[in-house]
Formats: sequence, structure tokens, C-alpha cells
Amino acid sequence: MEKLKQFFEPFKFAIKDGDSKTKLSLVVMGAGSFLRKQYVRGFTYLLIQIGFIAYMITSGLSQIAGLRTLGTVEQGQVFDEARGIYVYTQGDNSMLFLLFGVMAVLLFIAFVGVYRLSVKNAVENQQLCESKQPLISFKQDCHDLMDGKFHITVLSLPTVLVTIFTILPLIFMIFIAFTNYDINHQPPGNLFTWVGLNNFRDLVASNGIISGTFYSLLLWTLIWAFFATFLNYVLGMLVAMLINHKQIKLKKLWRTLLVVTIAVPQFVSLMLMSQLLSDNGALNGLLASWGWISEFQPIKFLTDPNIARITVIVVNVWVGIPYTMLITSGILMNVPQDMYESARIDGASAWVQFRKITLPYMLNVTTPYLITQFVGNINNFNVIFLLTGGGPLTLSYYKAGRTDLLVTWLYKLALTEKNYALASAIGIIIFMIMATLSLVVFRRTLEDGRESTFQ
Repeated sequence: MEKLKQFFEPFKFAIKDGDSKTKLSLVVMGAGSFLRKQYVRGFTYLLIQIGFIAYMITSGLSQIAGLRTLGTVEQGQVFDEARGIYVYTQGDNSMLFLLFGVMAVLLFIAFVGVYRLSVKNAVENQQLCESKQPLISFKQDCHDLMDGKFHITVLSLPTVLVTIFTILPLIFMIFIAFTNYDINHQPPGNLFTWVGLNNFRDLVASNGIISGTFYSLLLWTLIWAFFATFLNYVLGMLVAMLINHKQIKLKKLWRTLLVVTIAVPQFVSLMLMSQLLSDNGALNGLLASWGWISEFQPIKFLTDPNIARITVIVVNVWVGIPYTMLITSGILMNVPQDMYESARIDGASAWVQFRKITLPYMLNVTTPYLITQFVGNINNFNVIFLLTGGGPLTLSYYKAGRTDLLVTWLYKLALTEKNYALASAIGIIIFMIMATLSLVVFRRTLEDGRESTFQ
């Protein structure tokens, strides 16, 4: 509320206490500047106002109005008697209506900001004149942009690019979740329109097979993320402690062997594992040649639902341990050795030293890493997609397999089924889950006082 009051403060002053030049700036942008001989600043504001009004009259207003319906004219066919064929007539493109509508709204918001800045400058100029102080010249403006306001000079272009290439597509995709943009409503041949919260209702409750698939995959995604994060973390830390132990020889060799696995592109490793673990793959063939399994009853590493889920977790551990080992190795070397020395003098066992010194120190340093890894594993597309493709398939799920995560289900719905609306709704839910978990875990970490334990 206080921020809102501050936003309207220049307008309030201009209306109540402004002189004629300041009041005129409420209608003509830059009037409070160019009437006081700040020509460059004043006419820049005026050009922005003229350009914005021209844009809104020619296309902006119609684009904002188009957001209400997302188009009304469908593409059609008309028989051309002269040519003896049917020709297509141009219809509205709902996707362009939505995209340009969002862009027009963002431009309107940006213009409001510039308009407020113009009025604020007019107010400041009036106050400087009343206190008999000199106004800021164009030369001083340029000097400020290279010194005190250098951050504005540097960040202006990146801010514009982030708005165009990140914020605009993000808002566009969020709005898609509230439409019926699917394979039956594909522009430009067909229109799509607003459906409110229908896609979210389908996911949460109202559609049996879709909501059943959503809850099953959500549970599996959380289970996967937990084991993929903490198994990698614990096992990677144990490997690092083992290699760092004084009695272990050839430390560099063991580290090199583990680091070499990182050098191999992950998609190559995963596709190779997919071939090795298939029903007719090398591993089943080897086990059959040793007589451990029947040639006709291979272990269904990737085709049995439960075994496939265990397999992807184990393969992810194999892929992820070298990364964790490298990170934890550096941290373990920085644990204060006098703490271990004091513990040994007090008679603490190795387990007690690990539980009371090593683990708290590691958790204190790596909590942000753990949160990042957990969130990253919720969206770990590569391991699932390249290893099992989401399979094995099942009729119990809607367009998903037993090992699909929410993110791979989203990919299938968008790329294969062209159900962009439902995929967008899933994307929003994934974001909400990740944001909530990250904030809760991080706040609990701070509340527990771990942040200052080793400072």
C-alpha cells in the first residue's frame, strides 16, 4: 500500500500544488521539461507520447480488445468458379491475437511508467525553480548516466531484451493454460478461446483419467526427486570421504577415473545404458550365459513398472555420483581439522565425528546445492526420456508411461498430442510446487540456525 501511495505522489502534487507548466505535463508529456529549457529531455518524452498514441490508435487498442475473444472469424473455403477449385479464406489467428494483446498490455504498462517519470521530473523542476536552484542540464544528465546512474545505462538494454525474450513468452504460456488450445483448436485453421480454470479442474479433480495420471505422476516425481537427490548426495559424500582417507593410496587415480565419466556426454551414457539394460540387451545376455537367469525370462529392467523405476534411480546415481564427489571433496578438505583433533581427544568414535562434525558442516555449506538439485531433479528430463522414454506404457495413464515425470508428461502432451493448454497448466503447477518447496526448505534452514553454526 505504501508503494502504491508513493507511485501516485507526483500526480497528487501536480494536481494540487503544481504550477501551469507542471499541470500541463499531466496532459503533454515533457511539458514540465521543455518549457523550462530542458529541450532534449522534454522532447524525448513528447516523442514517446506521440509514438504511443499513434501505436494505440493504429493497432494497440484493437490488439487489447482482441484479448477478450481471441478472434471470431474462422478460416473457411470458397469455391472459385473461374479456377474451378476451393480456395481458403483468411481467418483470425488466436495465437497472434494473444501474443500481440499481451505485448500491447506490456507496452501500456511501460508507457505508464514513463508517464509517471515525466510528471515526477516536472514536479522536481518546479521545486528546484521555487528554491532558486539551477535545473539539471543535458550535459549533467549525460554525466549522471556515466557515473551515478551508470547502472541504468548498463541494465537498460538487458532489461528490454529480458522483457521481450523471457517475460513476454512466459506470460504468453501462462495465459495458454486458461484456453482450450489443443489439437482440435489449432490456429490458423481453428480458433481457440478462454476456458477459465477448466484445465486445472481436469488435472485436480473433474477428469478421472487425467487427474489420476496427474496424482500418480506427481507422487512418482517427488519420490524420484528425493532418491535422485539424497542418494547422489550421501553416496557421493561417502566416496569423497573414502578417497580422502589417509590410508587410501592412488587418490589421483580414483578421482580421475570418476571424473572421466563426466567427460562423456550424458546422453551418450544414458542411451548406452538403455541398450545394455533392454530385454535383449548385453546385461541379460551375460546373465543368461552365466546361467543366472533363463534366456527366455530376462530381467525386465526397463519394461516392468517397478523394476524400471528402481533402474532409473540406480542409473541416475551412477551418472550423478562423480559430480557430488567433486563438490564434497573440496568442502571436506576445508573442514577445520582442530575440531576432529578435539573430538578424538574426547574419545569420539568415527561415527560420532561424522554425525557431529562432518555432516552438519556439509549440510551448512551445501543446503543451497541440495535445494537446487532437488528442484532440478523434479525437472530431470534427460535421464527418464533417454533411458526409458517414460515407459513402460500403460492404459491406466493419460498419454504417459509408468516412469514418466510431470515434465516428460508435459513434453509428450505439448509435442506429441499438441495439447498446449493442458501442458501449460502442468507447467504452472510444477513451478508452484518447486517454488513452495524451495522457499519452505530454505526458510526452515535459516530458522534452524544452521547458517551461522560454522561462521
